[in-house]
Amino acid sequence: MAIKVLPVVGRPTNLPGPPRKIAIEEHFSYPLLGPPNIGDSSSGVFMQEGFNPEYSRAMNARMEDLRGSRIEEMDEAGIDISVISQTIGGVEGIPDAARAIEMAQRINDFVAGEVAESRGRLAGFATLPMQDVGAAAKELHRAVNDLGLCAVMLNGYSNLGSQKLYLGDARFEPFWEELEGLQVALYLHPRIPSLAVEQSDFFGHEELTGAVWGFAPETATHVLRMVYGGVFDRHPGVNLIIGHMGETLPFFAWRVQRAFEYDPRSYRTEKRLQDYLSDNIWVTTSGNFFDQALITAVLTVGADHILFASDYPYEMATDAARWIERAPISESDRRKICYSNAAGLLRLPR
Repeated sequence: MAIKVLPVVGRPTNLPGPPRKIAIEEHFSYPLLGPPNIGDSSSGVFMQEGFNPEYSRAMNARMEDLRGSRIEEMDEAGIDISVISQTIGGVEGIPDAARAIEMAQRINDFVAGEVAESRGRLAGFATLPMQDVGAAAKELHRAVNDLGLCAVMLNGYSNLGSQKLYLGDARFEPFWEELEGLQVALYLHPRIPSLAVEQSDFFGHEELTGAVWGFAPETATHVLRMVYGGVFDRHPGVNLIIGHMGETLPFFAWRVQRAFEYDPRSYRTEKRLQDYLSDNIWVTTSGNFFDQALITAVLTVGADHILFASDYPYEMATDAARWIERAPISESDRRKICYSNAAGLLRLPR
């Protein structure tokens, strides 16, 4: 008879379980902003148009639940702490500065309340009204020092009247000074590309505008405007987080830098894009549970600059957890990515 199983007599009695996790791109939608959408009034592309009705209903129900099924899914995924953030279609799309300031304050008060009620299971990203740089710096101080929020999330560019404001613009220097001084990280999340669909290359293929493709180049371009505009040269202490395994930048970093060096029109940076990705930029696993993408990120930014995230409620936290638990990386790197990197960067409990 064939022996199918060899006897195991020396197995340790205290085998480790799945790694602890902090998830840092976990969204909600503030009720007064209305249902989440992936665009703004200029794009005319709403979340419900990009997904089937069953998905939209499930996603919206998950979005609104901060204490019930969300915590249950965190438990099933082995997530100790979720860092919650206002989803896309937030304050950034409000063209009136006074209204944006008011709404940012309301959202931050709401988040602080939910964090306090969660008994340590939730932490929060601050929302800022970037339409008014002075007000944004003031609200940053309040959100961090008074409300105890751990970092900032901005959903792409901000609308101010008919203008679209990008963070590399000179007007934001006081904000970068404040952020660097407080040693608070900034998560730059995507939003719909800035051109209206009918004026862009997406016309006729609106399904490409959001998470399918449009989010990645929009965010990557925003980051490159910051890098090649000298933001990190002037503010070397700034820590930037980008999601979805780096919005293609780890894969394209060498080529982008090479082509930049051939172009005499550009600002001369102190370092290469690869260096800023290693020194100033962290990437998350949100919505990109793909071994090859993870390995590329590890080789480009290093395991110390990768953070676990699921992209809840758009993705299942359990899917993200099962994937990272089995990903082909060292156990040391797995523990860093799942928990300790985020705990250090966001000053969360270790």
